[in-house]
Amino acid sequence: MRTSLRLLLVLGLIVLAILAPIGQGNYIIYVLTSWLIFSIAAIGLNLTLGYAGQISLAQASFMAIGAYTTALLTLAGWHWIVAMPLGLILCFVVGLVLGYPALRVKGHFLAFITLAFNTLVFLVLRNEGWLTGGTYGLVGMPRPDFGLFATMKQLHFYYFTLGVTVLSALAMWGIVRSPWGRAFKALRENPIRAESLGVDTRRITLLAFAIGSTYGGLAGALVTPLVQFIEPGSFGLAHSLRILLMVVVGGSGFFFGPFLGAGVVILLPEFLRFTEGYYLIIYSALVIVMLIFVPAGLIGVGGRLRDRFWPRQQVRADMSEGARLK
Repeated sequence: MRTSLRLLLVLGLIVLAILAPIGQGNYIIYVLTSWLIFSIAAIGLNLTLGYAGQISLAQASFMAIGAYTTALLTLAGWHWIVAMPLGLILCFVVGLVLGYPALRVKGHFLAFITLAFNTLVFLVLRNEGWLTGGTYGLVGMPRPDFGLFATMKQLHFYYFTLGVTVLSALAMWGIVRSPWGRAFKALRENPIRAESLGVDTRRITLLAFAIGSTYGGLAGALVTPLVQFIEPGSFGLAHSLRILLMVVVGGSGFFFGPFLGAGVVILLPEFLRFTEGYYLIIYSALVIVMLIFVPAGLIGVGGRLRDRFWPRQQVRADMSEGARLK
């Protein structure tokens, strides 16, 4: 029953995402596309932080690596579909390297290391102007053209991004439901116990960083043709904290949490713009209240409501009683 309801929910969300931009202006479609892109980045961070329990404040830096790699190659004449995988491979390798400190330090020490890495990437992008354009950035990256389906129009690029998001979510679903996913959760709950049960915690820790970083690179590769202009300021620490906020608000460790969290962080300010100069104050206050009173995130609230009105223990008891009577 729960599987059927979950499938209906997923299909409903996909249908809603398909219908949402119809009849809207380019700006609304741009905002919806940004929500999808940041959802991908948040999915990756949720794997590293929510499932594996390894804190990272560097997700925006991997968006930068994916974005700049894709931008430089497409400006050199490469097709996006060829340039993008190279950016992902680079993010995977760099993510593996960044994961090595997590084998020795934990908690706030690991957070400082990833924060320093984010700052390092930002400084390289800003100062190595001969390659990255420096503070002037890069401009004029083309959008993917697949012959029968071109993405030059905003609506077409939105549907292209939606397709990539769905495929990315399906891949992550397969990962978290696989033995790797169980190993990630074991690492989060108790690394010593996981090691005693035969989990190679070193390999799993590195994979958590590498896969999560690759998702950040994919998000960056999509940002490049969306805005067709990138500069270092778009990938600073503030953006890494923004992605972290998406994971926490949506529900860290829950599969659908990043989608809801990205929706709140990206879409809510747009709905509050009617308040003019006060919308940022209202938005910030709502986020603070949510973090204080709903620490498990929006998905956690749904889980608590489900358990309150449909307790699992009662369901199991009813099933056991029915089996006994038979």
